[in-house]
Amino acid sequence: MPIYEYRCKDCGRITNVFVRSVSSAVPEPTCEHCGSASVDRAISKFAVARTQQQVLEDYGDPSLDPGSEYRDPRQIGRWVENKFEQYGMDLPEEARDMIDAARDGEFPKPLDEP
Repeated sequence: MPIYEYRCKDCGRITNVFVRSVSSAVPEPTCEHCGSASVDRAISKFAVARTQQQVLEDYGDPSLDPGSEYRDPRQIGRWVENKFEQYGMDLPEEARDMIDAARDGEFPKPLDEP
């Protein structure tokens, strides 16, 4: 089930076109924002899933390299979890929510933002 992306030549915004199968005909795309038919196929973004071992190989094991936990957001959450466990404390629910959100790609606002 491919999703094709098109950039509008008039408004510059991206439109996604969902197609049920690779063998299905792709409908003539129009911009969902301004209605223009003047669109170009865009290169889609993609993600690569990585194992925990691959992350540790790229960023280092924070337990072996103090300070390295800040190189990768996933390791920051692990470091916080490990510290709370090490001190025998329960992780506050708000911290748990922030860590889970970061793992899902939603990073918290900086502390100085309202």
